[in-house]
Amino acid sequence: MNPVPVSLPFTDRSEAGRRLAERVRPYAVTDPLVLALPRGGVPVGAELARLIDADFDVLMVRKVGLPGRPELGVGAISEDGHVTFDDLALARMRIPRQALAETVEAERDELERRRRAYRADRPAPRIAGRDCVVVDDGVATGGTARAALRMVRQAQPAQLILAVPVAAPEAVESLRSEADALVVLSAPDNFHAVGEWYRDFSQLSDGHVTAILAERGRAQPPSDVTRGVRIRSGEDYLDGDLTMPATLRGAIVVAMGEGRADPRWRAISSVLRRAGYATLLLDLLTTGERAERAEGADTGVLGDRLNAAVTWLRRATDAASEPVGILGSGTAAPAALLTAAEHPRDVNSVVVYGGRIDLAEPSLPKVRAPTLVMLESGDSFVRELSEWARGRMGGPTDLRVVEGAEQLLEGGQEWRRVATEALDWFDRHLAGRQG
Repeated sequence: MNPVPVSLPFTDRSEAGRRLAERVRPYAVTDPLVLALPRGGVPVGAELARLIDADFDVLMVRKVGLPGRPELGVGAISEDGHVTFDDLALARMRIPRQALAETVEAERDELERRRRAYRADRPAPRIAGRDCVVVDDGVATGGTARAALRMVRQAQPAQLILAVPVAAPEAVESLRSEADALVVLSAPDNFHAVGEWYRDFSQLSDGHVTAILAERGRAQPPSDVTRGVRIRSGEDYLDGDLTMPATLRGAIVVAMGEGRADPRWRAISSVLRRAGYATLLLDLLTTGERAERAEGADTGVLGDRLNAAVTWLRRATDAASEPVGILGSGTAAPAALLTAAEHPRDVNSVVVYGGRIDLAEPSLPKVRAPTLVMLESGDSFVRELSEWARGRMGGPTDLRVVEGAEQLLEGGQEWRRVATEALDWFDRHLAGRQG
């Protein structure tokens, strides 16, 4: 991600973490973990992790400076003991690696001391399979960040992100190949040192770091509560999973014909919940219908069932007074539009993914809720049908194509785009509204 202009300097490191949060959120999807580089990255990372509801820990890496000039970094040591040198810098200064042997050993000892001080007997966090965000208060040369990223990469994260408030432009370019994504708020051309971009850049002690880690441990919010539900619609019963986050800012019905147990739909729902939305993950086809009617399901029947689910959500849960959105996929996509048309006061925003939304034709003029149409491909026929349907809706709409999303449930990573596009739409059109 390219840096964008922001107001500088930052007030302090905590403010910088808050300003990073919304830029990082789309990347922190799968069981996210924020790893801060002590000491300066810790208050930045703690605030970032709090706002995106991610796990938080420190990542021990020590800069290797020149003897007599410790501020001039020419390498770094990571927690796993690996030493990374800036060989280009050493070559320019005609300094061999061997000349740094004593410095390396001293920094290795300091690294171990900090590990004991910050983590004690607590094990290092699990990294494999998680979206890991490496955070520091800024990047000057990139040596420390490079060592940290390489150490995390070896543990096989699902996605590796480097997030910093400010960085030297040259360092940004040198680090692009080390991470899957870079989130840098600003890379000023006149960059000289990280500290000059903060009003308060007070030196931090080990006590500051351990206090923040202890506070994060005490401040962990209670786990989301999930329960299986059965919702009656006429003579039929629908199976669903309702999850309520600790802090509630709205509710979203994630509806499909079938497939609510698929881990990718559960991951999409998890993204929504971490942003403060209760989720009702719902199959609109009954158990007996799934094998026979998945492709030929009656849109009107599915619309009635989704209507029943929205009514139940309003009457029987803590989301009664919260704004409600619908994410309808496949056969549930046209049903989502029917429900929005029938419940203009209850449904505040809609996202439809795939499916034949033109099948909701009679109800389209009554759809007032802001609606995002997401297509699985740019196929001209599918797009023409979707544009035709959009033109008949009574409220604001937008259309996005997620290339490759037809592989959503077949092991691809395109579900991340579905999740982040849906979250962005609900944040813009649902959060803060009242039903």
